[in-house]
Amino acid sequence: MSTLTHLVGRPGRAVAALAATATTLGAFAIVPTPTPAAAEPGAVVVAEDFSTGTLPAGWRAIDGAWTVRDGRLYGTATSGTRKITFGRHLTDFRFEATVRFESVNEPTRWTALGLDVPADARTPWWIATMRSGTTAANGLEFAQLTTANAWNVTNTAAAPYAAGTGRDMKVAVEVHGNQARWFLDGRQLLRTSSLARSTDGGQALVVNGASVSFDDVRVTELAPNGYLRPEGAPMTVVAHRGASAAAPENTLVAQEIARRAGADFVENDVQPSRDGVPFVLHDATVNRTTDGTGAVRDLTAAQLGALDAGSWFAPHYAGVRLPTLAEQLADLRARGGNLLLEIKGRHSRDEVARIVEVIRAERMTNRVFVQSFEVDALRYTRELAPELPLGLLRSGLDADPVAVARDLGLTAYNPTGTALLARPAVVADLHAAGVAVFAWTVDSPAQWQQLERIGTDGIITNRPAELAGWNAAGQLGAAAPTVSIAAPADGAELDRAQRPVLAVPAADADTVEVTLDGAPVPAGQPLDLTGLAAGAHRLKAVATGPKGTATAEATFTVTVTPAGLGHLVLTSGAEEQALTVLATHLVQGRYAELARYADQQAGRLVPAEAARTIAADARTLAGN
Repeated sequence: MSTLTHLVGRPGRAVAALAATATTLGAFAIVPTPTPAAAEPGAVVVAEDFSTGTLPAGWRAIDGAWTVRDGRLYGTATSGTRKITFGRHLTDFRFEATVRFESVNEPTRWTALGLDVPADARTPWWIATMRSGTTAANGLEFAQLTTANAWNVTNTAAAPYAAGTGRDMKVAVEVHGNQARWFLDGRQLLRTSSLARSTDGGQALVVNGASVSFDDVRVTELAPNGYLRPEGAPMTVVAHRGASAAAPENTLVAQEIARRAGADFVENDVQPSRDGVPFVLHDATVNRTTDGTGAVRDLTAAQLGALDAGSWFAPHYAGVRLPTLAEQLADLRARGGNLLLEIKGRHSRDEVARIVEVIRAERMTNRVFVQSFEVDALRYTRELAPELPLGLLRSGLDADPVAVARDLGLTAYNPTGTALLARPAVVADLHAAGVAVFAWTVDSPAQWQQLERIGTDGIITNRPAELAGWNAAGQLGAAAPTVSIAAPADGAELDRAQRPVLAVPAADADTVEVTLDGAPVPAGQPLDLTGLAAGAHRLKAVATGPKGTATAEATFTVTVTPAGLGHLVLTSGAEEQALTVLATHLVQGRYAELARYADQQAGRLVPAEAARTIAADARTLAGN
């Protein structure tokens, strides 16, 4: 073993794995999607303009004052929450109304469209909420009132302008099973996949601490494919192998980062171990993304589970493991998110059956979308689990994609972005057949724009945070610029072996300038920590747009570690003779001798600047 190989191995394995932190999204029950009442897509189930002057037949005022006058329905809640129920249970529908706050106790008071509310309003039930102070961070919400009479708020967003009082607001929510989209004046501003559906809940209007009037209430049955992008909605964000540009692909760490980035779906790959356990991994072998070797199908679940799947990406991910499909689904079920699951490579019917068994055991059939290049895998899935949506992956386009989609019973047809842009008319043809289109793997904002214009429903990307921000900027239109420093995170402690990518999401900005300790640095590039002094460093981002300037700051600390010192030595540019001596001192823990040698060889066998940093870090480790 060479000195360099020995050096990389020993300190690198000594670095503790950086555990992914978790957000608490709250657990919610997953209920199998009930069979909807018979209706045809496009059928209008409720249509009320209140021109009769009385409450419509079948509308049930549960509490509060609900009256009809001047062609509008008025609901008043001087305190607490008041409700009126109507309609019937539907799985796929659009609920829209014209809403006006007449008066409010305070800007935090709200009104809501009830999405799944029993006729007697017994709990639990789900609503889409709008405050009169719509520009607040929680101006729009999806929320559940639980059986304990407590609110479980799953998703929030701010609107670009305030509802206030005396202003008509066009609101709408599109619901497909456990998923829903919140529209304000024709623009989607919020989305959820957290609805836990009942078997009998209908629709409702709800008022809290306000007097609110309603007009043109309409409920329309929708086709069951909730993956088609409605007018006014952004493209679905699918994180390719998780947030694979920021973390080791196909791991729970990458899944967590994708979730935080605002991805609607995580896209991962599944294939079986030698003993038939479905594991999440892209390649046919473990060679590239773990510390092991061999074909996935030749290794047992125990062998796969023991591999390090993080060190290849960055030292601070050492110890990250390959998840089983069951572990990945359990994480999504408990912490939120949907899975676009690629069945990787040829699978037998029994192997597909095992995948289906795991999805059902984890109670995730209503949050998993299966895709594959392998037609047989899709046919097996359709036969074994007709409730799962299917997508066909293609490197190019078929001569007749619509015919292929019909033959396979596809929910989505998923070609490369390049192939799709070469024949853009295919999108409209597939949409006319009720088939969604997801393009892969697209990381360019210029291509996002082209694909959005031709009607593409979703993008599979390595850059989910950027695509989510790009979507949001398009939905809100020109506004005051926003900017944040997503990575390295504020307060992060980093050693010199790490090269964190400087991620600075911004919206409504023409220019973004980033400085590190006052000196310009390019966003989107790895930070070189080898030349920085140990201690705290300050990042500052300034975004400038048509409507002003925004700033963000973050501080990170460069810490001294054996692994970081090893990286300094390896990248110092020292002559081979000096490199051998430095490495020997480091491996044997002789930090004081290492520092003295670096000082002696500064500007000779070791470049002067590198020698100064090596010596300083070695003295820190020596305790001097």
